[in-house]
Amino acid sequence: MIPEFRRKFNANWKPERYAQFLSRLDQVAGTHVAFRCSETPIFLPAPLLDKMIRYGRELYEQLASNAEYRTASEAAIPNEFRVPNEIPYPLFVQADFGLVTSPGGDYEPKLVEIQGFPSLYGFQPALAGVYRETYSLDSGLHALLGGLDTPTYVNLLRRAIVADQDPEETVLLEIQPFQQKTLCDFNLTEKLLGIRTVCVSDVEKRGRELYAGGKRIRRIYNRVIVDELIRMRPPMNFRFTGDLDVEWAGHPNWFFRLSKFSLPWFRHVCVPRTFFLNELRELPANLEEYVLKPLYSFAGLGVQIGPSAEAIAAIPANQRGNYILQERMNFAATVDTPVGPTKIEIRIMYIWNGELTPVTTIIRSGRGKMMGVDFNKNLDWVGASAGFYLPDQ
Repeated sequence: MIPEFRRKFNANWKPERYAQFLSRLDQVAGTHVAFRCSETPIFLPAPLLDKMIRYGRELYEQLASNAEYRTASEAAIPNEFRVPNEIPYPLFVQADFGLVTSPGGDYEPKLVEIQGFPSLYGFQPALAGVYRETYSLDSGLHALLGGLDTPTYVNLLRRAIVADQDPEETVLLEIQPFQQKTLCDFNLTEKLLGIRTVCVSDVEKRGRELYAGGKRIRRIYNRVIVDELIRMRPPMNFRFTGDLDVEWAGHPNWFFRLSKFSLPWFRHVCVPRTFFLNELRELPANLEEYVLKPLYSFAGLGVQIGPSAEAIAAIPANQRGNYILQERMNFAATVDTPVGPTKIEIRIMYIWNGELTPVTTIIRSGRGKMMGVDFNKNLDWVGASAGFYLPDQ
């Protein structure tokens, strides 16, 4: 999207360089990276990136200042997943944007979704580093945001995840972590911070205390996704909702509080019209221009683009509050690649540091109906990527 960098990259790209990139990425991650990474990084204009950073902060501030939303989001947390000792802010925030073409011909960000749950904070800077190294990118290009460099980023991440605890008593908690596609991120987080990755099934409860491998757990970097907990039903010796003597790095309640549940509450230029399904008295006549989304699912699971009235009618009445109907955006194909124009979704990643602090981006690119892997099978020049920008642009 910065034309001179795009043209130069495309002109110099070679398949053997990409093969070298993938090999080096696996080496850095300490495992095979199980999801597709794109042939190319993405070059983002700084003003556009700054607008998305500002929009993400404005959206969170809308919710933080809305007492009615606070009450409603409290009710949205199921009792069986309501964890005590919640902190009053999300430690991690992700705001995902697609790009549409404005009447003036510029690109305008539109919110896809927002979540108060951690993402690839270990992997993404490493991915950017491998792009930089393999393709000899211009030294003036930055991937970290807000003036951060690698040491200051790692220190910020350490304060968020480990805080004042011993890294050896801090764990990254997940379901079957060594079978997850995000194992690359877990490995790199361990390497950066000296913490352990632990499966929920390997945690032992002794009174109010938790242990794994005979060592006390005092702080949990929570990577457990609730819908996977329900679907996989792993054997567990403790309950998240119990009276536990642990700290949460990313309190689980924010998975519900800041999520697709938030979308109908926003009043912002970047947010498409969104409705709770159970609050609609009449369906829009142009359903083909809408997207039906379950509130609590990841990776596009259960999303229906242009749902039929019959499909909506089949949803039981007592489940309709768990769905939203969102106006469909015609996202622009903004990245010129050798195989044709490609769409991107840009995730602004924040860490709470007295306020929402932007730290880096995740880019997902695709030419299918959605950005998920299942919608872009057998395609080249798509997948996960890293964003680079010129800070003085």
